[in-house]
Amino acid sequence: MAYLSAFAVQSRLLDISHEFGSAKFSILGEGNTSGRLDEETFVVKASGSNLESLTKLELVTCRFDKLLPSLDQEEVSEEAIEDVLLQSRVLKNSLKPSVETFFHAHLLTIPGVKFVGHTHPIPVNQILCSGFGKAFGEERRFPDEVVCCGPKSLLIPYEDPGLALAKRIRADVCTFQETNRTYPKVILLENHGLITVGDSAEAVRVAMLMTVKAAEIFAGAQALGSIIAMSPTEVSRIESRLDEEYRRRILHGQSSG
Repeated sequence: MAYLSAFAVQSRLLDISHEFGSAKFSILGEGNTSGRLDEETFVVKASGSNLESLTKLELVTCRFDKLLPSLDQEEVSEEAIEDVLLQSRVLKNSLKPSVETFFHAHLLTIPGVKFVGHTHPIPVNQILCSGFGKAFGEERRFPDEVVCCGPKSLLIPYEDPGLALAKRIRADVCTFQETNRTYPKVILLENHGLITVGDSAEAVRVAMLMTVKAAEIFAGAQALGSIIAMSPTEVSRIESRLDEEYRRRILHGQSSG
């Protein structure tokens, strides 16, 4: 897998972080972002920092091999988790990484995933705090939702943020891949928020923006009395169309060649 330079990863990560820090997606210290640097390291938002005003100094470089083993341990104390987060830092004088660094570490090991975004958009959380999360994730309402978010999203039942959530995400992503023969682009966290992943920062941004739009349409259609979902055949057709694949590459900032 080819990787961008550290400067390019940090620059792209700051761009989407600042956008994701707007009130449309997150407030205060909510949400986090990450980007893979190479086979051994990645950068992630520091704990307590604000996405909207995030700086390069608030991006912490971490090692995969210090974090991923914790996902295989049955019980890890809060003190041990704190220690693992601190020990994962490449530079020991850098800030402490977000408690959600564990799920970022796992998701960045998925083939093709180089960037991860996590936010708490009000339109999405209105659905994820209701009984409609399953329908919202498993169905698609319009073609651009398929193009930008994939044919189906993964819904994760509520889990304690941090290591417990990372373990659940790893298990459910594996099941999703085995069932659908593809990885999810969008992960919905019940009573929590939204994660999008991609091979570029722009892919993460596109999936995030479209999921928020889809949530607004879903809620509006529900308020009007009914939601008309696309059929599986219609979803499959959009997902496999050559013109839509071309447009997807353009949206993700990739070459049209």
